[in-house]
Order: sequence, then structure tokens, then C-alpha cells
Amino acid sequence: VLIKHSADVNARDKNWQTPLHVAAANKAVKCAEVIIPMLSSVNVSDRGGRTALHHAALNGHVEMVNLLLAKGANINAFDKKDRRALHWAAYMGHLEVVALLINHGAEVTCRDKKGYTPLHAAASNGQINVVKHLLNLGVEIDEMNIYGNTALHIACYNGQDSVVNELIDYGANVNQPNNNGFTPLHFAAASTHGALCLELLVNNGADVNVQVK
Repeated sequence: VLIKHSADVNARDKNWQTPLHVAAANKAVKCAEVIIPMLSSVNVSDRGGRTALHHAALNGHVEMVNLLLAKGANINAFDKKDRRALHWAAYMGHLEVVALLINHGAEVTCRDKKGYTPLHAAASNGQINVVKHLLNLGVEIDEMNIYGNTALHIACYNGQDSVVNELIDYGANVNQPNNNGFTPLHFAAASTHGALCLELLVNNGADVNVQVK
């Protein structure tokens, strides 16, 4: 009804979000199907640089992701922090969306401005099923961000013991130093939630005598 009365489908709110952004975030597939033919592009970004695909992936809306991809959404579009839709789906643990994006050509080794990969993102938030999926795809387990931290460092710091266990089982380097010489053991020791992670590291060969140079 609004569109019939000349409502602007490209209107933006204070966050520069269009009706398509809102529809994508809220699983309003029928609305999106009506709006998309009236748009010049489905890749318009909001104030944070996120496209409708980012919002759909962040919220785990598989059908919406499928629709947007079918209508030409840029699967590797990045926001102002260089995060792709895959980063957000991985961080939130939306395994079906992660698999869908990768199957449609999303770059599984993509990095944001701080060098975080989807594996870093999933590990940081304890998304064990996404971590397993990415590892099964053969991603580099000891990939470092710009600080030299691997997924194991980040999982230890956040007390994600199930992820730590999985990474160790897959062969993550328990003694990998970051740019400042800190190993995952240092991160586990510094974490308020790292006791189980510390135990896992020690039981799997972490050097308890390692010193920062």
C-alpha cells in the first residue's frame, strides 16, 4: 500500500538503513521480494558499511541470504571494519548460513582490518559447530591476526574451552607466540574464564616455563 502511494523504497533512517536492510534483518522475505525490483542495487551500505546481506547473515536468515544472493548481492562486500557477511555468520554461529555463503563462493580466508578471519570470529564467541566446519574445510588453523594471535589465543582469552579442545585436537600450535611473545597459555592465565583452557593446554604439551622476550 505504501509503495502504491509513492513511498520511497530508498529512504534511509538515522543509521542510513534502507527498507531492504530492515527487511533483511527481520526475515521479511515477502517484503524484500517486493522492494528489490524497485532498487538500483541490493548492495547499498548503511552507516557501518553493512549491506542487506550482512544483516541477513548476522541474523541467521537462510532464506533471505538465498534471495539476496539470487538478486546479485556481493557475497564478499565488506563493512567499515572490512568484515564480510561470513565473519558475522561465523561469529553468531549460524552454521547453515556459513555453509551457504561458502558454497556460493565466499572467501573463507577473508580478513578484517585487524586480520581476523571467520575462524577467529567463531572461536572468539565459542561457536564450536562453525569452528568444526571451517576446520573440516582445511582453513589454516594457526592463521594469525595483525597482533599475531591465532584462533587458539582468542579462544583461550575468552574461556571457550570446547573450542580450545577442538583446536588442539586438530593440531593447533599450543606454543605459538604472538607479536609480543605471548602464547595461548599466557592468554588463558590472564583470562577470568580461562582455568579449563589452561588445563587443556598444559595437558597437551604447552610450555609452562615459556618467557616473554
